[in-house]
Amino acid sequence: MLYFVMMLRSFQFTGARGRNRLSASLKLQWVFAGVSFLVGGGVAAPGQAANAAPQGQAVASEHALALTLEEAIQRAQANEPAFAAAMTESKAAGLDRWTARAGVLPQAIYHNQAIYTQGNNLSANSPRFIAGNGVHEYTSQAVVNDTLGLDKFADVRHADAAAARAAAELDIARRGLVATVTGLYYGVAAAESKRAIAQRAHTEAAEFLLLTGKREQAREAAHADVVKAQLLEQQRQRDMQDTEIAAVKARLELGVLVFPDPRTEYTVAPMDGASPLASQAEVQEAAAKNDPELKSALAAMAESNADVLSARADYLPDVGLNLTYGIDAPQFAVNGQDHTHNLGYSASVTVDLPVWDWLSTQRKVKQSEIRREATRVALTATQKRLIARLQEAWAEATAAQVQLASLDASVATAAESLRLTKLRYSEGEATVLEVVDAQSSFVDAENAREDGRIRYQAARADLQTLTGTM
Repeated sequence: MLYFVMMLRSFQFTGARGRNRLSASLKLQWVFAGVSFLVGGGVAAPGQAANAAPQGQAVASEHALALTLEEAIQRAQANEPAFAAAMTESKAAGLDRWTARAGVLPQAIYHNQAIYTQGNNLSANSPRFIAGNGVHEYTSQAVVNDTLGLDKFADVRHADAAAARAAAELDIARRGLVATVTGLYYGVAAAESKRAIAQRAHTEAAEFLLLTGKREQAREAAHADVVKAQLLEQQRQRDMQDTEIAAVKARLELGVLVFPDPRTEYTVAPMDGASPLASQAEVQEAAAKNDPELKSALAAMAESNADVLSARADYLPDVGLNLTYGIDAPQFAVNGQDHTHNLGYSASVTVDLPVWDWLSTQRKVKQSEIRREATRVALTATQKRLIARLQEAWAEATAAQVQLASLDASVATAAESLRLTKLRYSEGEATVLEVVDAQSSFVDAENAREDGRIRYQAARADLQTLTGTM
């Protein structure tokens, strides 16, 4: 574009003969310069940039992956480490729950033992040690043990609550990941749109620079108009480069979450219009049932109640049950040498009564009750925060939805204003500053519409995250 300006400034002439002699040469140089500039990628044909794909996307579109939002979320769940850690904790908590439940059930083992005790030389099977039942003793027994106590049932409750809390934390991590991916996904779409807007604006500024040059040669505009148009074209060139970098960054940030190689080529679907929102009553009802933070706080409260119950269980006795069936005899055989049956069973019941523990149980109960009170305060705060978040998210979504129609109208108005201002400038009725201002207003309106779309999609995703519909 600098070449055009230098060419225009180099031809200063007076008189009708000089103008006629130069007109053919000037037109020919404009043709060559335009071809060179177009080949270099500076200016697209009039009206082409508005419908063309963003730079770099058209080349990659043939082999690029068409990435939908649902597929991006699924891929991110497989690649994001925080979500993987939350899933691991949820699975481990589920296994802990089954372990706690198994602790209440009887445990069975098969016990085998051979004991030799020194004899006293008084009889063939008379042991010297009192503890020995005989010189040779063989045991082969199936033993079933169980201890019944309130603390075990409290442990089951605690494990169930911990599993529920881990599941809620997993849901929180999933919804946070969904919100992040959604924002990045629509951010890529908006960056591509803004890049196309910047390219169209640069084409518009380059065409306007040519127009001011022609009007200067026709003695219909001052050289200051050319300088102003040149400054505008240079600014649009810088804006186009900035949007190019922003688009690359947005694609890489999403690629880090979605693909093993963030440089993978892909395309995203354009942002749709203002999709309808659910009613406020439906949103509140769904959030009260499905909000994971509230579920996590309720599960934490259940854990605290189980801890208090476990601490109070130390006041109560434990009942131990034992059932043994098998062999406990001098011979490892079903029948002894005197034809007696060695197979037999024994059963026992043990009751342990707590008497004195230097008030340790009382302190444990007090400690668990103090912690439960703190958990109750956290639960109340979570409930209040949920109510506030619902109101804020609903207000943000409705406001963004209403503003989308206004932003579309502003774009249409700015486009019409730019068209009329350019016509007035061509007729000499408008100044170059008015054209520049109209072009800037049009670009700002288009960028504001893209920001409004992102704002609405983010607010809508926030509502869906709170209600569990995404």
